[in-house]
Amino acid sequence: MANLENIKARKTLDQIQPYSPGKPIWEVQEELGLERVIKLASNENPLGPSKKAVAAIEQGVLGLNRYPDADASDLKMAIAKEHGVEKNQVIPTNGADELITLISEAFLEQGDEIVVPDPSFSEYDFGAHIMGAKVVKVPFAQGFAFDVDAMIAAVTDKTKIIYICSPNNPTGTYMKKQDVQKLLDAVGDILVVFDAAYSHYADADDYTDGTEFIRQGYPLLTLKTFSKIYGIAGVRVGFGIAADSIITSILKVKEPFNVNTLAQLAATAAVTDHEHVTQSREANSRGREFLYEAFEELGLPYTKSMANFVLVKLGEEGEALYQDLMKKGVIVRYGKGWGLPEYVRVSVGTEEENEFFVEALRELIQK
Repeated sequence: MANLENIKARKTLDQIQPYSPGKPIWEVQEELGLERVIKLASNENPLGPSKKAVAAIEQGVLGLNRYPDADASDLKMAIAKEHGVEKNQVIPTNGADELITLISEAFLEQGDEIVVPDPSFSEYDFGAHIMGAKVVKVPFAQGFAFDVDAMIAAVTDKTKIIYICSPNNPTGTYMKKQDVQKLLDAVGDILVVFDAAYSHYADADDYTDGTEFIRQGYPLLTLKTFSKIYGIAGVRVGFGIAADSIITSILKVKEPFNVNTLAQLAATAAVTDHEHVTQSREANSRGREFLYEAFEELGLPYTKSMANFVLVKLGEEGEALYQDLMKKGVIVRYGKGWGLPEYVRVSVGTEEENEFFVEALRELIQK
């Protein structure tokens, strides 16, 4: 009889921690016996999906006996038109997560290094570890500001990729345009992956989503998603924009039917739904300000955000307050996994959800 313990996985898997998406609403309802639960943990669009995307899905279901367009041609064209680039500079993927993995498979080898700000999105580490590459983490400066000089200093002859998440998850801070320029000029021929998943929510005058640097010929790939402001996280669509040569390399490791038919239809329609984007952005701006005012009233330090979430410091009782909020029917994201055990990240919800959360938090703090 064979011994299953002799079936050994790759050693690099020892470094990989599976992504933790947080508990869904139904699970918390069942565990705690709650009728009302709101989820402010996954940075989803509280206004729901783009109506244009929903209509496109409804019209497309009868074609599901056919394989998807392997090239996602219509979606590429729509993205290219929206962002002022060429079709061959676009690659749609099964969520932005898949693109991060594909980038790793295309450009990383055993012993290579990536440079990432810390704390940031864990999928960058995941992609590197899959390929046996080393993750070099650069802590943020005070107030979770990007330390551009430290990132430049972390580059070695083994560095293959530099990741910038701007606005950054989980801090909500961003890298100023002039600092992006400084970094690009300093690191030369190193691929910079600019994760702009939350770019639609950024309203600072000196913010950039990176695409202007692609047009100037820099080796930068801008990564975006339809899961946030477009509100179609459930169908999983992301995309990258970069020079044709970079996209061509990534296409060599991409599965042929990675973006399903309904996802392609929904995303192609959502790109043009400017009304939904505007409404979502305005609602998010109001919601952020409401949370800021509430945190100030409660004496809780928070980080001003360019995204659709706010990182707030609850102090030594952070984990207990996180658990107590859940018992009151509010799911937020606890910061321990980012090395921030005194913090939680709160997604901006609807007005009613924001008020529900603040009232629950107020009751816990003032009891």
